[in-house]
Amino acid sequence: MAIPYKELKKENKKKQVAMMFNNIALHYDFLNHFLSAGIDRIWRKRAIRLLKDRAHNTILDIASGTGDFAIEALKINPKKVTGVDISTEMLEVGKKKIKKKNLSGKIELMEGDAENLQFDNESFDAITVGFGVRNFENLEKGLKEMNRVLKPNGTAIILEFSKTRRFPVKQLFNLYFNYILPSIGRFFSKDNSAYSYLPESVNEFPDGNDFIKILENCEYKNCYQISLAFGIASIYYCEK
Repeated sequence: MAIPYKELKKENKKKQVAMMFNNIALHYDFLNHFLSAGIDRIWRKRAIRLLKDRAHNTILDIASGTGDFAIEALKINPKKVTGVDISTEMLEVGKKKIKKKNLSGKIELMEGDAENLQFDNESFDAITVGFGVRNFENLEKGLKEMNRVLKPNGTAIILEFSKTRRFPVKQLFNLYFNYILPSIGRFFSKDNSAYSYLPESVNEFPDGNDFIKILENCEYKNCYQISLAFGIASIYYCEK
């Protein structure tokens, strides 16, 4: 199992992930957009557009971080978006951003664990997760919790990195992802582990059809994958 801080073996993955995001919270938005050349914004927009043909009054954004996916979700006019994350520092950055944009009446960010959600059964019309499921300590437990709080026929949209297999994109991207990106991330964030953990966690993640099978085993239906940027990332669509 990929963990951010290999020297802290006594701390489980969940605690280490929270610690990592707390450490890089102040630099996260800048590095996220800079290192992806802004393409992460395009991916979020495309993911949210999958929800536009149905009414989704209540949306839960898991691993919400600084709130970018929650903010993008407002494009489909829900009554409320609730964002949860285990990193308190990321949430603080997100709350300031939301307040600055005068969106506090539409978005609520709170501390929460994806594997032990604090909400009642069938509470949300839709759930979004942006680059968060590979950080779950127990992937299936987190996906089942999402299913539990999703209303019948509700929609889950998961945006996550994938392992591209196309030549020469694979070779070029792996060079950037495994060597260049971690070096830039370490320089700006001053965290020696966070941006090395990123490619390690992506390499371990069961993407593509393997992930769809896991979703189906967790009682999701109508699951499919949309490949992005030659397979660098994917949108997974599924329903309860």
